[in-house]
Amino acid sequence: MKHLTRTLIAAGMIALTACSAQADAPPKDLKANLAKKIGQPVDSVRETPIKGLYEVVLNKRHIVYSDAKGEFVVVGDMVNVATKKSLTEARMAELNKVDFAKLPLADAIKEVRGNGSRKLVVFSDPDCPFCKRLETQSLAGIENITIYTFLMPLAGLHPDAARKSELIWCSENPQKAWSEFMHNGNLPTGGKTTCDNPIARSVKLGESLGINGTPALIFADGQIVSGAIPKDEIEKILATQK
Repeated sequence: MKHLTRTLIAAGMIALTACSAQADAPPKDLKANLAKKIGQPVDSVRETPIKGLYEVVLNKRHIVYSDAKGEFVVVGDMVNVATKKSLTEARMAELNKVDFAKLPLADAIKEVRGNGSRKLVVFSDPDCPFCKRLETQSLAGIENITIYTFLMPLAGLHPDAARKSELIWCSENPQKAWSEFMHNGNLPTGGKTTCDNPIARSVKLGESLGINGTPALIFADGQIVSGAIPKDEIEKILATQK
């Protein structure tokens, strides 16, 4: 986003009301003009509820707003004052949705509780304290669910996490080993210390999905939620899944 500084005119919040003017379709040349001026890939341009202001998606991960000529760019949240909801956050959630059916679930540790009818994917690091909180508190007592845990050691933060991930994956029972370590801190002993494993693939998968921290949860509808969110929030989202 450093390249945006030359065109930045505001950073922060744009307030909307229910009386916003009718939006205009973006000019045909706006996308090309912005790509040239900003020097970053422009994925899409579309109208917003504000007349003359357009949403611009950059690098599939960033949203900014531009005038019709691409002369000015606004960085920040667009908030509907009436509903007090961020339109920017809602749009980012839409852009970041994952096709759950295409996830390589064979590369994850699988835990089935009850009838396993509900589905949840978690990207987790064995040395991440928030991952431990998620495992021991937030996910505790949630029933009738299948949890797929992709091991995503964050080498820059936890240098020993990759080794621990491999020990857990290569154990006789990875699901049991994972639970034992996250709850009690005990690594498997007497088994394999290395084996053919998907850990490097899981790290790349997480990065490709825009996950840069753990834990990260992916629900069946494709939405990604970051952090060790409370149990009741997880249950609330699960209740909305088809």
